[in-house]
Amino acid sequence: MTSDLPMRQPSGAAVARPARISALAAGFRADKRRQTIISIALIGPLVAFIVFAFVLPLATMLFYAINNPEVRNALPKTLVALETWDGHSALPSSAYDSLVADIKSDVAPNVLAEAGRRMNYEITGFRSLLAKTVRTVRNAPVQPAEQQLVSIDAQWSDPSYWRVIKRNASPLTAFYLLSAVDLRPGEDGGVTVAPADERLFISTLLRTLTISACVTLICVLLAYPIANAIVSIGGRFSAIMLACVLLPFWTSLLVRTSAWIVILQKEGIVNRALQAVGLTDAPLELIFNRTGLYIAMVHILLPFMVLPLISVMKGISPSYVKASLSLGAGPVTTFLRVYLPLTLPGVGAGCLLTFIISAGYYVTPTLVGGASDQMLSYFIAFYANTTINWGMSAALGVLLLSCILALYAIVGRIVGIDRIMGME
Repeated sequence: MTSDLPMRQPSGAAVARPARISALAAGFRADKRRQTIISIALIGPLVAFIVFAFVLPLATMLFYAINNPEVRNALPKTLVALETWDGHSALPSSAYDSLVADIKSDVAPNVLAEAGRRMNYEITGFRSLLAKTVRTVRNAPVQPAEQQLVSIDAQWSDPSYWRVIKRNASPLTAFYLLSAVDLRPGEDGGVTVAPADERLFISTLLRTLTISACVTLICVLLAYPIANAIVSIGGRFSAIMLACVLLPFWTSLLVRTSAWIVILQKEGIVNRALQAVGLTDAPLELIFNRTGLYIAMVHILLPFMVLPLISVMKGISPSYVKASLSLGAGPVTTFLRVYLPLTLPGVGAGCLLTFIISAGYYVTPTLVGGASDQMLSYFIAFYANTTINWGMSAALGVLLLSCILALYAIVGRIVGIDRIMGME
């Protein structure tokens, strides 16, 4: 039996509902895209600044620490001739022919000079040997290559010079990074310890870390009571104390360092005052040594310790201390078990900030410290500005950066990165 009732047709509203939902979804997606574009536009300048000011310089430093183009650019034919040489058997005669061919080619003199300087880092005297060979070969008549090179200097018969050339066939090298930790590439491809008279950077790194740690410790011992006094006293006197802490920021670093040279010298204010009150009979050596370096660096870096401590101490409620005292704990117990743990994020942040800045100091140790007080940053600047050895300067920078990152990881594990950053 079939029904004679007509089938029910969907109403106009039911038909229009999916269309409205699709339009709303499309509008939502368009609004989300617009918000995303606005967010990217707002953070774009910050991202660009971070990339150009931090990421690219660090990437460039890492690249220079392993870049090795000098020998490849100057002696391409010689490197091809040495590809099959194992470094111990008799040197193929084609190596002599190729070296002479490279010297007589249209390679610019400065390219050959750069190659000589690069190989001079591994064997002292290689630069002058190559320069003398280039001058002689280019001006001498044609003759057998091996005989000509050996007649110029008998060192060309020494396989160690050719092994240095062969080692620099790769576009990347670990030589600078190894040298930064007082190591050298071995003759057989391994790693050897540098000679005793050339071991410089590990001791310099340890000295840098020691000085930075001592400065940080002195700063935290001085800054803690100062920050506590600023927070506790309040009022106008607290503002005056904070202004005194911030006063070093208003003066040039070079001016502050030079002022300490004047103050701490033998005829300076400190020595005259000590002699005037009878504490010393003769002027003390307070400058151009570790003592003067500590005094100057602590004075400059103390605000970086005080400010994080103040920001944390202001957030600690006095009721915690009062509750501890009311429960019978003494002042020492209250400080050690209540107040000090609450201020550890500020201590960690201040120590981290002070240590990092101290480890990278250059001007103050150079002007105030003695010859045995120079830090790793001095040698970074020396290789970058004086000897123009970008590879060695970059490798030392990588070494210092690695130590700072390791310290950051250690402090973060002990104190907690979230607590240091004030996220908890």
